[in-house]
Amino acid sequence: MSVSAIHKPDQPQGSTPTQPAAGDDLVAIGFDVPYVTIVLPCYNEQDHVVLELERITAAMDASGYAYEILAIDDKSTDNTLAALRDAAPRFPRMRVMPFRRNGGSGTARRIGTQEARGKIVVWTDADMTYPNERIPEFVRYLDDNLDVDQVVGARLTEEGTHKWARVPAKWLIRMIAQRLSGMKIPDLNSGLRAFRREVSLPYLRLLPPGFSCVTTITMSFLSNQHPVDYLPIDYAKRAGTSKFHPFRDARRYILQVLRMVMYFDPLKVLMPIALWIMALGFVKLIVDLARYDFHVATSTLLAILVGFQIAVLALIGDLVARSRSNT
Repeated sequence: MSVSAIHKPDQPQGSTPTQPAAGDDLVAIGFDVPYVTIVLPCYNEQDHVVLELERITAAMDASGYAYEILAIDDKSTDNTLAALRDAAPRFPRMRVMPFRRNGGSGTARRIGTQEARGKIVVWTDADMTYPNERIPEFVRYLDDNLDVDQVVGARLTEEGTHKWARVPAKWLIRMIAQRLSGMKIPDLNSGLRAFRREVSLPYLRLLPPGFSCVTTITMSFLSNQHPVDYLPIDYAKRAGTSKFHPFRDARRYILQVLRMVMYFDPLKVLMPIALWIMALGFVKLIVDLARYDFHVATSTLLAILVGFQIAVLALIGDLVARSRSNT
């Protein structure tokens, strides 16, 4: 059976559904229940957000999937919210959700996913960087591969601002994540992805408010054996002004990777450190016994004790991680 036969919207002829708002019952006002929810955080995107909406709706209308767009204005300081409200009659499947204060892209994506009515949630950006016309392809990939819980767009190039800092920082973060997760990760922090909402719900509370939310959802899925696949995508130079800070956000990415692995599998972080310290301590012990007539230096005993304490802490952390029933 074709995709369109499964998810094709079916509205009564001659009816014109009213513009839905956050909290509206789509069925009651004439919409079919969406299968896909596209969460679109918007912060100071007044000059191109409507162009992005046009691109997304054209692709989704042609796909046959029943969908909704949840456009979240993150307390923009320009006319983004006004642009969204003015454009709302043109996009009847869009819900506009204005924040009363700036919460960050992670907060917008978390709340958007919680408010989503679709079984498949798509995250993307409104800055014209991602090929959002390919969103139906990502949804179809999940439909065709029921064993996959998340599909991520792996960027072939880096076109963002501060490229000199982004490329090495992202490479380092990705290497750390691959080492700790034991998985190959072509793109750790891509903003274009589709995933099964039901699978994501236990991990939404872990999302940080900033850019590292995309890293968090990837690591959460990988750390809990939820398969993640990747599709290669092009990546364009963004429209408007970048909100990425090369040093501050890189540090947050690294800390978030460590935090996620510690949360789900602390043994991978702490046990290698403990074993290395203990091994150095025992080597030093042998040297002390041979060189100092069976006298052992205080630093040697301290190294062995510290390594042992870290190992015990790793085991306790692993016990706590495994005892959490909701993850």
